[in-house]
Amino acid sequence: MNRFEQVVKDIKDVLGPSSGLNSEDIDVEDLTHIMERYASDSKDWSKYALADASMAYTRNLVDEGNGKANLLVLVWTPGKASPIHDHGNAHCLMKILRGNLTETRYDFPDGDKDKPMQVKSEQVHKENAVAYMADELGLHRVSNQGSDYAVSLHLYTPPNVAKFGCNIFNDKTGKVTHIAKCGNYSAYGERVKH
Repeated sequence: MNRFEQVVKDIKDVLGPSSGLNSEDIDVEDLTHIMERYASDSKDWSKYALADASMAYTRNLVDEGNGKANLLVLVWTPGKASPIHDHGNAHCLMKILRGNLTETRYDFPDGDKDKPMQVKSEQVHKENAVAYMADELGLHRVSNQGSDYAVSLHLYTPPNVAKFGCNIFNDKTGKVTHIAKCGNYSAYGERVKH
């Protein structure tokens, strides 16, 4: 078992006692420490890091965490970004495995008026950094502003987005669109057929 596989096992062990039905009984600190302790080594995770230059990023399923989480390797195309999005009332932990990613956080839109999304903060996360996000903290967009692919490990618990989708927000108007299915580009190192 390599160190990345040990991280997957440790996460499953921590999630074991939780209900997986809501986010209140998840011990985010324990999960954060597991991710922080892992020093990224591409030999450990490269089989999951499938890229596609035609997409802003790919979602590559690593593990389903006893049915209580989704653990994904995301590969970010240079110069591309996710839409502004929520997390379906789930915890999101993001560890940077390679490169740097910029996280821009936003307030939820205010009322029915069309107006630009309001930036709360922006932070560059460097290789091996771990960031936490949840809907209580607002919305965010993740971008790769570098000239090479970046790779990150994401833990979503409970796996609400995989089951029920998420909301994306237009940065110029704040208009919300529900995305019913956030599909995976690959699962367990194998390309998913669509």
